[in-house]
Amino acid sequence: MTSELFILMLIVLLPMAGLIAYYDVRYRRIPNWAVLGALLSGLVIQTSQGGLKGLILAVAGCAFAFALMFVIYLFGGMGAGDVKLFAAIGALIGAGLVLPTFVAVVTTGGVLALGMTLWKGTARETIRRVWGMFARWLPGGLVLRGMEKPAVRQTVPYGVAITLGSLVSTAMVFLRS
Repeated sequence: MTSELFILMLIVLLPMAGLIAYYDVRYRRIPNWAVLGALLSGLVIQTSQGGLKGLILAVAGCAFAFALMFVIYLFGGMGAGDVKLFAAIGALIGAGLVLPTFVAVVTTGGVLALGMTLWKGTARETIRRVWGMFARWLPGGLVLRGMEKPAVRQTVPYGVAITLGSLVSTAMVFLRS
């Protein structure tokens, strides 16, 4: 990764991280206009740095990132805004960085979820919801009673984990290059 590409990514990721953190923590929503801005920025940056090859890497990164998060969405592990946000970040970072960034995001999200669970004292509810996510996919579609959509106080603002994990992953890749 060139230093110019890294700086351009930071110019997009840093303010986006603050904006997404604010909206996701306060309203538990990720604004579509912020996601669209990140997506368009990613396409422009990757194309300006790599021409047609850069555009292809951006589109592939978007699709790959979407597919990874969509699986978690299908299990009920996150909202659609989180999926769209990571897809936009996939366009920004390119296909080659999606998998390491995904690992950083999932790790960051796990730490955030564990911290929130311990802080709010909701370990029993959390374990029950996690079991319910997987139980729905068992033969017969077992759904536990009370497995409706969790209250806002029980959800994790995963947009924070996505942006923070993306920043950490991008910085680590740059420092190694």
